[in-house]
Amino acid sequence: MPVLEREPAKGRRDSNVLPKVPVPDLKQTLDMYLRCVKLLVPEAQFQKTKTIVDKFAKPGGAGEILQKKLLERREKTENWVYDYWLEDMYLNNRLALPVNSSPVLVFPKQNFRSREDSLRFAAHLIMGVMEYKALLDARSLPPDYARGQQAGTELCMEQYYRLFTSYRRPGLKQDSLITQSSTGANKTQDPGHIIVACKNQFFVLNLMEKSRRLNESDVLSQLLKISKMAENAEERLPPIGLLTSDGRTEWAQARDALLKDPVNRESLGVIEQCVCVVCLDEPTGVQPTDSNRALLMLHGGGHDKNGANRWYDKSMQFVVGADGVCGVVCEHSPFEGIVLVQCTEYLLKYMTGSPSKLSRGSSVTELPAPRRLPWKCSPQVQGMLASSAENLHRLVKNLDMEVFTFRAYGKEFIKKQKMSPDAYAQVALQLAFYRCNGRMVSTYESAATRRFREGRVDNIRSATPEALDFVKAMTDERASTQDSEKMERLRKAIDAQTDYTKMAITGMGIDNHLLGLREIAKELKMETPDIFTDETYQLSNQFILSTSQVPTTVDMFCCYGPVVPNGYGACYNPQAEHILFCVSSFRECTATSSLVLVKALEQALMEMKDLCNKCNTGIQEKGAAKPATPRK
Repeated sequence: MPVLEREPAKGRRDSNVLPKVPVPDLKQTLDMYLRCVKLLVPEAQFQKTKTIVDKFAKPGGAGEILQKKLLERREKTENWVYDYWLEDMYLNNRLALPVNSSPVLVFPKQNFRSREDSLRFAAHLIMGVMEYKALLDARSLPPDYARGQQAGTELCMEQYYRLFTSYRRPGLKQDSLITQSSTGANKTQDPGHIIVACKNQFFVLNLMEKSRRLNESDVLSQLLKISKMAENAEERLPPIGLLTSDGRTEWAQARDALLKDPVNRESLGVIEQCVCVVCLDEPTGVQPTDSNRALLMLHGGGHDKNGANRWYDKSMQFVVGADGVCGVVCEHSPFEGIVLVQCTEYLLKYMTGSPSKLSRGSSVTELPAPRRLPWKCSPQVQGMLASSAENLHRLVKNLDMEVFTFRAYGKEFIKKQKMSPDAYAQVALQLAFYRCNGRMVSTYESAATRRFREGRVDNIRSATPEALDFVKAMTDERASTQDSEKMERLRKAIDAQTDYTKMAITGMGIDNHLLGLREIAKELKMETPDIFTDETYQLSNQFILSTSQVPTTVDMFCCYGPVVPNGYGACYNPQAEHILFCVSSFRECTATSSLVLVKALEQALMEMKDLCNKCNTGIQEKGAAKPATPRK
């Protein structure tokens, strides 16, 4: 994921000034597809796939017809792939949002001395949200410009305007992404309401009362009231939020059951319209290591901890734990991780840079108490809640997470080798996986396509033939390959990764193109072309390594779960003198282990450094090497 830089606002350019995403050349995509899958399947299977691809590509064949239709679609739409991609990546996916889909940002452990301390933190955070949302509503956020690859290019800002206006509504077969309009708000416009989750209850915190926006003292006063109201066991309602943690079809069925009662209909409507959710979590008693805080942010620890104190359909959930475990849970369909990071960094900098204003300004006297959202639960819904609790419990037990900081060196050393830190980390992941499994697998690395109108992402396929040549040389126990040859292979692997990255971010990736060809065939009611029913195509879309670089400039980190049952999630954050990795897998799969991959990754990074030092004796690294240690 490319790094961003911010420039001062120069007056907003609408995203439609940006170019439309191109449709790549058909032959170029099919040639690259064959190159990518050749190392994933046996030779006989590859030859069968090549025959299928050649048939698809022949003049007058299905490929040519579908390519022509895609080019026509590009003329008629702002972004020809956006709807196809959104449905395929998110809305059609039936898996539960926690762990499987929703990434999280984990803040440093906060040292709250009391529960009121945690509420002060939450009130300050809410003021930051109000300030940032005002920037968004006024469309006065300065534009992002790319750094690294294709530096200086202006990027599409549309994802930012969905941060606080989006809601993912479950459907029986397909979810809907609901986005309210966010057009130039004026100062008197109602800033809306926040939903506060506390002890699995949901409360409405209006950001304006009596025609005046709440100040920080007001917000704290309302949070204190909510905390007290939630303590009242007699008024406590069933933990409806649990339903949002279940599979999407199961939650859609439960939602349909809830909607039969007008009380529930109104409560659901209020939640769908909120700016964001603030989750005031109970202490869990869990040792707050980085790995444990990551787990708690991803799933709340299950129904018996804070797993029901969530509403997973909402795009932004800010978690403030009484025990100092804090972060953000993000519903991923409206925007990418880099937008989440930019917003959250703004909020954290606001909190450290602007002093808390609890004693200033007049308070709205006698604020009306926040409203607890009521629910009417039929026996059917009660049964569904029990099932959701069990499913979440299974997910919690299944997730295996290792957060560790590699401290021997960071991106400064890598840059001195004249290599891209992102490409270097990707090659290290390939080496680590190959050492553990003796094969390469389909790998996903997200590549932002925000240079284009409404651009989201395409895939960088990091399992390249050049990476395979390198990892084979590094794992050859006969030691027949000279260091100079290994170094040459490393540079070729890095160059191949860098070239693929350039291709993907400039709209020339193969995954979105193939998806478009497949989906337009469905629209035309054509018989599905063999290329898309071929087992190689199915395998190439099973991303056993799901990876992303999510760099931060403040002390926090991003993590997520694997996207397939036998896979890994691998998120990394390269800093000047260290690299933070978050590696996830599922315990139910005996072929994966987060700790085993982390150890192999550590070994790979040390070997790559040693190789660079042997072959680049003129380059002096800064500082002595320190051993890599799991981050606690």
